[in-house]
Amino acid sequence: MKLVRNLDFDDASLRGGAVTIGNFDGVHRGHARIIEQLKELAAEVGGPAVVFTFDPHPVRLLRPDAVPPPLTWTDRKAKLLADLGVDTIVVYPTDEALLALDPGEFFDQIVIKRLQARAMAEGPNFFFGRNRAGNIAMLRELCRASEMRLEVVTPLKVDGEYVSSSRVRELVSVGDVATANRLLTSPYRIRGMVTHGAARGAKLGFPTANVAAIDTLLPAKGVYACRAICQAGEWPAAVNIGPSPTFGEDALKVEVHLIGYTGSLYGNALEVDFLRRLRDIRSFDSVDKLKSQLARDVEAVRAMNI
Repeated sequence: MKLVRNLDFDDASLRGGAVTIGNFDGVHRGHARIIEQLKELAAEVGGPAVVFTFDPHPVRLLRPDAVPPPLTWTDRKAKLLADLGVDTIVVYPTDEALLALDPGEFFDQIVIKRLQARAMAEGPNFFFGRNRAGNIAMLRELCRASEMRLEVVTPLKVDGEYVSSSRVRELVSVGDVATANRLLTSPYRIRGMVTHGAARGAKLGFPTANVAAIDTLLPAKGVYACRAICQAGEWPAAVNIGPSPTFGEDALKVEVHLIGYTGSLYGNALEVDFLRRLRDIRSFDSVDKLKSQLARDVEAVRAMNI
């Protein structure tokens, strides 16, 4: 897979293939259906399967107060798309010039001139160009006029509901990460930097890595069964998102107990896959009762054989 961040050069890995355009936040199973069609088209036209996405999301420039937290960061998104078999991923730097293009100009400058696409795959709710004025009907006409094949991919339903980034975001927001993962192509993941905390977990016998600078959507408050990924490898983990009411603290924290890990993680990056929500955050009458609950949380994670 090739990751490209601009189109200001001649590169055969970008041109003459099949293209799909979108944000692909989260890279869910609905996206995977589009990618499967994209790969089939690319094979038919004898060119690369190209995903064209944006960084930052256009809404961040147009309506910064309305943009929701992302589900994935750019490199993670690229890795997930590569795992689906995409040849080239264009992460286009969103700017005012791009947002000013009307649908016809966007199609002509990006799809035809720069990508030299011979086929496209999109979902039925695709919008493009200034003010999202272009829709799938307009795209169909533009492709027809350019003698380019367009495949409109039927949206995927799971449990009777359409799979979408918005639906995944709603599930993660309420802590239902298990259902969210059924819609995603890989478990829901966050990342951050390990910072110093109160070291209270170590005193209780359950040392935790305090994770800050998280740049994606945080699941709801609660205790979760997770998988932690650090430089030393992957570890099962019990993760607490929320305050420490037993100790009278109200500040929201993300505390990750890597089961079986004994090294220091301070100052390092840590990624966490959320697998299942175990329980709510609550206050305990004593430290001993809290320690007993933490032990049960750890055993619940161990039993999952993560």
